[in-house]
Amino acid sequence: MRKTSSMKAMLRKLLAAAALTLFVTAAPGMAEEKHPFWDIYESNFKTAKYVDLTHAFEPVQPVWPGFGNATFMAAVAGADLGDYAKKGDEFTYEKHGFVASAYILPTDQYGTQLDPPAHWDNLGATISDLPASFTLRPLVVIDIHDKVAADPGYHATIDDVKAWEAKHGQVPEGSVVMIRSDWYKNWSDTANFANAPFPGIKLDTLQFLHLERKILFHGHEPLDTDTTPTLEGEAWLMHNHFAQAEGVANLDQVPEAGALISIGFAKPKGGVGGYARYVAICPPDWAYGVSVVEAPGAPLPKQPAPLKRDANGVLRPTP
Repeated sequence: MRKTSSMKAMLRKLLAAAALTLFVTAAPGMAEEKHPFWDIYESNFKTAKYVDLTHAFEPVQPVWPGFGNATFMAAVAGADLGDYAKKGDEFTYEKHGFVASAYILPTDQYGTQLDPPAHWDNLGATISDLPASFTLRPLVVIDIHDKVAADPGYHATIDDVKAWEAKHGQVPEGSVVMIRSDWYKNWSDTANFANAPFPGIKLDTLQFLHLERKILFHGHEPLDTDTTPTLEGEAWLMHNHFAQAEGVANLDQVPEAGALISIGFAKPKGGVGGYARYVAICPPDWAYGVSVVEAPGAPLPKQPAPLKRDANGVLRPTP
């Protein structure tokens, strides 16, 4: 009986505590817990327009001939797994319920990328050393595409940067500066994309952006910084401990000023290059891109046909 009374007393206390919690939570005028970053997401990032600035990498694409192309293939069992799979068996939807892919990557300088200083400097930071603060930055787009149309070998100058600043104000410290040349539109020309002439950026322009404007890094659409015999721009960047982006796409679909850039990259330990994913985050009224409201991402859409590997080992919807 004493035990029952004790349990009843405890139950009364728990009910009283629950009622108090409900009152405090629901009482009118009571301040709710604040999550300002969530509020910023709801009021800004949810309706912003997202534009992918990244080429999907695959076996057939432009690459410096000194490296060669990647190989894609089906992943196979690495050990005997009883009746489920034998060593060397290809994993399939039909037999195993899933598939996986294997990649032979002859270089980390492949496709849309992020070059850390260790690419050229044995004292430089590797890709796995880059801080998490690289994640989100103001995006500046310097547009030279008209000049490149007239001269494919045109390299961006300090005057091009100053012209941008005359319209938009000083380049923000810590920003990412992308050079729009529209060269990415030649990506399918795998035989010639990486051959000079192609657009670049002059050494003194890089020095101005980094030393005077103190940017985080710059990016360009070709696979090299410049066409000088010694690649002087990339040499200066790497030996002065700056990173850069290469092989960027779709810069014609983002505003010159006012957007942000999301920066993601693979993190191999000690890597000297990063397979990167760059996404521009643009104002809600921007003409290009897609918002979270329009493409929430869960669930994801089905493929129009079953996935099958093509001749290069890439999974594609195939009727």
